[in-house]
Amino acid sequence: MTMAPAKKKAQRQDRRRRRPEEEAEEEEESGAPPGVAPADSDDSGSGSDSDSDEEEEEEEYDSAAERDDDDDDAGAVGGGSGSDPYDSEEGFEEQGSSDDDDHGGDGADDEEESDEEVELLDDVELDGPRSWPQAKASKRGADGSSKKTSDEGEAIEEGKGEDGPSSSSGAAAAWMHADDLSSDDDDADGTGNRIGLVPLHWYDDVDHVGYDAHGEKVVKSSAAGKDLLDKALDGEDAEGQKDKVTVYDALNAKEVALTPRQIQLLRRLQSGAFAHPEHDAHPDYVDYFSGVDPLQSGLNSDRYEKKSRFQPSKWEKLQVRRLLHRLKCGSITMDYLEGKVRDMNDLIQREEGKDSDQPFRLWKGDEEDELALRKGPQHVPAPKVAPPTHVESYNPPAEYLPTEEELKEWEEMDPSDRPHGPHFVPKKFDNLRSVGAYEHAVKERFERCLDLYLCPRAMKRRLNIDPESLVPRLPRASDLRPFPTTKCIEYVVPGKGDTSPAVRDLAVSPDGQFLASGGEDGVLRLWEVQTGRLVRSWDLNEIVAETGGSREGTKEGDDEADAVASKAPVTSLEWNPNRSHRVLLAACGKCAVLVATGTGGIDDAEVTDALLAAASSVKGGGNVAPESRAAKAVSWTSLRKRGLGSDANAAPISARGGNAGPIALLRTNRDVSSVRWHRKGDYFVTVSPKAGAAAVLVHQLSRASSQQPFGKAKGEAQLACFHPAKPFLFVATKEHVRVYHLVKQAMVKRLASGCRHISSLDVHPSGDHVIVGSLDRRLAWFDLDLGSTPYKTLKYHERALRSVGFHPRYPLLASASDDGTVHVFHGTVYADLMRNPLVVPVKVLRGHSEVKGLGVLAMAFHPTQPWLFSAGADGKIHLFQDL
Repeated sequence: MTMAPAKKKAQRQDRRRRRPEEEAEEEEESGAPPGVAPADSDDSGSGSDSDSDEEEEEEEYDSAAERDDDDDDAGAVGGGSGSDPYDSEEGFEEQGSSDDDDHGGDGADDEEESDEEVELLDDVELDGPRSWPQAKASKRGADGSSKKTSDEGEAIEEGKGEDGPSSSSGAAAAWMHADDLSSDDDDADGTGNRIGLVPLHWYDDVDHVGYDAHGEKVVKSSAAGKDLLDKALDGEDAEGQKDKVTVYDALNAKEVALTPRQIQLLRRLQSGAFAHPEHDAHPDYVDYFSGVDPLQSGLNSDRYEKKSRFQPSKWEKLQVRRLLHRLKCGSITMDYLEGKVRDMNDLIQREEGKDSDQPFRLWKGDEEDELALRKGPQHVPAPKVAPPTHVESYNPPAEYLPTEEELKEWEEMDPSDRPHGPHFVPKKFDNLRSVGAYEHAVKERFERCLDLYLCPRAMKRRLNIDPESLVPRLPRASDLRPFPTTKCIEYVVPGKGDTSPAVRDLAVSPDGQFLASGGEDGVLRLWEVQTGRLVRSWDLNEIVAETGGSREGTKEGDDEADAVASKAPVTSLEWNPNRSHRVLLAACGKCAVLVATGTGGIDDAEVTDALLAAASSVKGGGNVAPESRAAKAVSWTSLRKRGLGSDANAAPISARGGNAGPIALLRTNRDVSSVRWHRKGDYFVTVSPKAGAAAVLVHQLSRASSQQPFGKAKGEAQLACFHPAKPFLFVATKEHVRVYHLVKQAMVKRLASGCRHISSLDVHPSGDHVIVGSLDRRLAWFDLDLGSTPYKTLKYHERALRSVGFHPRYPLLASASDDGTVHVFHGTVYADLMRNPLVVPVKVLRGHSEVKGLGVLAMAFHPTQPWLFSAGADGKIHLFQDL
């Protein structure tokens, strides 16, 4: 049933009259100030609004209610425009479509059904949602309920304010303009229904609708079957619930009171507006893709920040550095950086204005420093004029005053050659006031200005470098041992009278037991190294003379002087490098003599005899092709067939060493200056500098054959030697060393020594390095991998070099000179091609005296020990050992 309109209107007027009286009584009972809701009110948000806001809202709501009373037969809750104060233009802005047009004509038909709903909604007082206080931090009590802390630090239980219960969650939601949706799921007491998604119609036949968290039944409420009229009457009868709007929660079987915020959202939805009043339906247009404000556009907002955003700015660092530099230079001050001074020119003018009346210096003395600090080309100061001397004094001494003759000579001299300038003549005055003006002053100033203007000037910096720092640091000699240091044995060469013949060359046996020496008298001597005993001597001059002095096959009419035997020294001597071949090769005059030493055992004697078999039985000049070039240059002669060189009465050197003595002889057209063996001991080379194209001849001992490798002479050959591992032949002229490939028959490289006359040559055991000695005191070290010029050139001797050589085992080399000394060097050759050889002088050996301008003529290293043999023009042989 529905109530009559007159009755409902009377009830509403009665409520309006009683409302101010009831509110005043509640304020007196609660003790709250006017305009503040009581503490036991269910509306927790009304206490935070101001009095003025509440009065304005109540007046607005009452005016709407009065207008509603005057309207006839109002429609449903969302039917007419006058039923909701938020639909009016004064109380709520229009944000969407309204249902007035759709339901405006149906208000009279639904009058009885909607009056009761309108009455319930009109009785609710809505408070403003924008003045809620911020929620305090909450804590849990002993019973698990949430507590809050007041401003004074006292804990207040949730649901109660400082004076009574309050709804803090609703206040927070209103303050943040957001809805509190957590209350639907929060069940701290565990009294809510926990049946989940089970359909409720399953519980229609029972007295409960499910079970709570404690296992208790959730009993159905009696309000489940009530209609709207019963609910309205219950609201009127219940104390404190008449202003509340409740809905029935069927799941939990209880009634839930709606908050003003929820009622407001429902009314806005019913009116067709946006639910949230904070929503702006027509915001200002933002050009998101214009790029004017990338922070508002939102473009690339989901990307990671660049790494440069987290690093110091290089531009700011540069700016700070420039500002610091300007601070140091004084162009700006801290007042300028702090903004106290807008322009530095103002500060400068202000400071200049203060000191304008003060005296200042025209020349401070630091003008040159300021010019040096400025940018641009370097400032080069002009040379200062020389200060005046006694000559330019107005009262010079008498010796500076020229005479009449000197004045005449001065006038005749060229102006540029005059002693004190082209125009100045010393004069004497009684006092300074008598000195007149210098007539050439302007001209001399002008000429000086021209000199300064036209003559270029440049700043030259002198290097202050210690010369000692430029010298490479070499290791100490004591760290490079072993090397020969002390003379231990002296071998005395027999001679006529007190003089001994000069020793021209030395050779040591491969085992180091015997030493061979060739003298100026043409005698080949064999020494025992350990004892210094002279074992055997062979006079090669007699052997050369007995062969007839001319080679077989020579044409008649040759120079008769060649047939006459003459005294010839032993110019070169070398022992066969093969330890099994006990053979000596000596150069004497135009001949090269092969001598069997007989110093080995039975096996060595057999091998040596087999090697010398062809040479000892040679006939007709040797196994040389008659049509070859070598046939005209050399001939082989067997000395054993003629019975020359052998001494039957001489005691054998070794009991099992076999025969000893000269075996064969090779005669050339010119004097032989050098002989060298190949490393295998079968081939050897002879050099005759005056023989032209036949200067270099290569011989094979096992076949008694010879060959002439060059058909044309390229310079005057002085020396020749074989490469220790490759088929290379080194031929040294006076200034160059040529390297020939014997298999390809071509020149591989030409080494420019830079010397005037090469006197000695030796190759390192590795084959990659060559040393050359010259008569102009130079020792040149060549690295064949680096180039054709010397890697190092050493000049330690005072006279010409006669002999140089490498040690076959130790990193040593030595040089002998006419100054009577032997210089020993430490020469380390590294396997690493990136490292250069290390050459360090370690010792100077002395002991020989000069004879007729000649000193040490030969030197040789011991093959297995760091020992050195030296022989000189004084006829002495010395052995230096490492002691």
